[in-house]
Amino acid sequence: MILFTKISAFKDERSARLAGIGLMLLSIFMFSFGDAMGKFLVATYSVGQLLLLRACAALIVLLPMVWRHRAKFVRLERPWLQLLRVALSTLEVAAFFLATVYLPLADVVTYYLACPIFVTALSAIVLRERVGWRRWSAVLIGFCGVLIALRPSSQTVSWPAMIALGGSLSFAVLMLITRSLRATPDIVLASSQFGGTFLLGALLLPFGWVTPGPGSLVLFAVAGCISVGALLCVNRSLKLAPASVVVPYQYSMIIWAVMFGYCVFGDVPEVATILGAAIIIGAGIYIFMRERALGREETVVSPPV
Repeated sequence: MILFTKISAFKDERSARLAGIGLMLLSIFMFSFGDAMGKFLVATYSVGQLLLLRACAALIVLLPMVWRHRAKFVRLERPWLQLLRVALSTLEVAAFFLATVYLPLADVVTYYLACPIFVTALSAIVLRERVGWRRWSAVLIGFCGVLIALRPSSQTVSWPAMIALGGSLSFAVLMLITRSLRATPDIVLASSQFGGTFLLGALLLPFGWVTPGPGSLVLFAVAGCISVGALLCVNRSLKLAPASVVVPYQYSMIIWAVMFGYCVFGDVPEVATILGAAIIIGAGIYIFMRERALGREETVVSPPV
């Protein structure tokens, strides 16, 4: 935390923005590395076991900060909405890792990259926010990218793909709820998310438990610590620079997903996946830039924790 305090001590805006971009790129690498570790672990262990042990390590790391800011947990704004947010966060993380059991990492990440597009569409439909024809056009183009990556037909549409898309939609609703809980401190939001995955993992514990060896326990612990470090980097990045500046760099996740998928699991992404991802990224970046031009609060998307 002292390091993050030093990073925040920039006097000029340019240095702060460069530091924000650097932290965002670092966080995306850490998230991608953690996702690859999760996919590697769920080849042997159940998704519930991964959620439990990963969240346990993360909560141990966060415990000093939780204790230091314990007063912020006493009175929370709209507790039922907080509970819904935790439930959605838990479901989308579980859906992400469950989908990686059956799909290449790049495919799952591609579906999750559509989250800003889903957020924009849901903002207009659910929150009645005004969305002009330019952003609606970007939403439709983004959906075309999803369909290209999904390759819909009776032979190719699978339950793992539907699980990944369902997780992406849950993630989008989660972002909308997070928008309306801006007054909630970051430590409360982060620790409650890990708390939710811990509880779901504990509920699923009797199903498919495999006693991990010392090496696997280390991997579970590293995965939890990486997720905490990545989350802290994302939050600090968004404090140092506007979201419209740093958030588009989150799309570098697809590069890492392809690299880790090929080097670790031997997955070669299909042309449709790469083309769909490119269309989704282009539509998402346009939405970010358009929101910036309109002077609206940008849609901030943090990767799954």
